[in-house]
Amino acid sequence: MRIKSRKMKIGLWIAVVLSVGLATGANALETKPALTEVNQSGGYQVGDAAASFRLKNTDGNMVSLNDFTNAKGVIVIFTSNHCPFAKAYEDRMIALNNKFASQGYPVIAINPSDPGTHQDDTFEKMKERAAAKSYGYPYLVDESQQVAKAFGAGRTPQVYILQKSGGKFTVRYIGMIDDNPQDPAGVSKLYADEAVSNLLGGKPVVTTTTKPVGCAIKWKN
Repeated sequence: MRIKSRKMKIGLWIAVVLSVGLATGANALETKPALTEVNQSGGYQVGDAAASFRLKNTDGNMVSLNDFTNAKGVIVIFTSNHCPFAKAYEDRMIALNNKFASQGYPVIAINPSDPGTHQDDTFEKMKERAAAKSYGYPYLVDESQQVAKAFGAGRTPQVYILQKSGGKFTVRYIGMIDDNPQDPAGVSKLYADEAVSNLLGGKPVVTTTTKPVGCAIKWKN
């Protein structure tokens, strides 16, 4: 009986050790996807200084972030020709530039969309669109998609408001232009407008991030 009892105790001890080991292994596996997801998100966060970039404008000239030396900041908007959300926001993008460019915060529109996926996003189509709508701001092609990746953009349209201070362009807002992509008349929160107005008034931005709503950027292989 003693031998049998001892064997049972040993069996229970082995079972406990194995269950703890399996649980620990399972927990380790569970953490890996989360870590991978964080690592893949990348891009700038609010408070980061944005690196300069140099991209071709629809007028054929090269435009760099460093060209805006006299600006107080810039409103960088990743957008595209084909996306219905970008089209719905187009007039509001023009309105943002009309309102804030003269106050030191011009719009810089950047198209990172792969024209191999959507023919409307070719450089020729970009030029046609900029001319048809009389854009008063640069419309740049991010052919390599490296600028979009550096910023961490994932959708069009997606806004990054940068404040210039001490020779650096610091990210102060990331996200949506406003809270109603479908209906301009139904907008209740003017996120981009309010962020720039806060900065111009010498105040901190109240809402610093929102979740962008739009078309997912199609990355090249």
